[in-house]
Amino acid sequence: QVQLVESGGGLVQPGGSLRLSCAASRSIFRLYAMGWYRQAPGKQRELVARITSSDITNYADSVKGRFTISRDNAKNTVYLQMNSLKPEDTAVYYCNKHPPNSDYWGQGTQVTVSS
Repeated sequence: QVQLVESGGGLVQPGGSLRLSCAASRSIFRLYAMGWYRQAPGKQRELVARITSSDITNYADSVKGRFTISRDNAKNTVYLQMNSLKPEDTAVYYCNKHPPNSDYWGQGTQVTVSS
C-alpha cells in the first residue's frame, strides 16, 4: 500500500508563494505520471498540474505561468512551487498518480490565500 503525504500549505497573502511537497512511502514516481490536484469548498476536485515519468509537464490554464511541478525520484517526492498566488487558489491540495488511484488519496494540505 502506497501512502502519499502532502505538506507545505499555509496562509499566504495574495501575490505570495508556497512550495508544496508530496512524499511517497515507497517508490512509485519512476513508473507513473504524478499530479497535483485541489479541491475548493463546494467544488469538485480538479487537476492542477501533472508531470510524466519523462518529466513532461502540463498545467491547468488557471495556474499556467504561476505554478511549477517537479519531481525527485531519489527522494520519492513531488513538488509544486506556487507563485503569484490568488485568493481563488484557496483549496486543499492533494497529490496522486495521474490518472489518480482512489486508494492513494491522502489528507491533503490546506492553502489559504487571503489578506
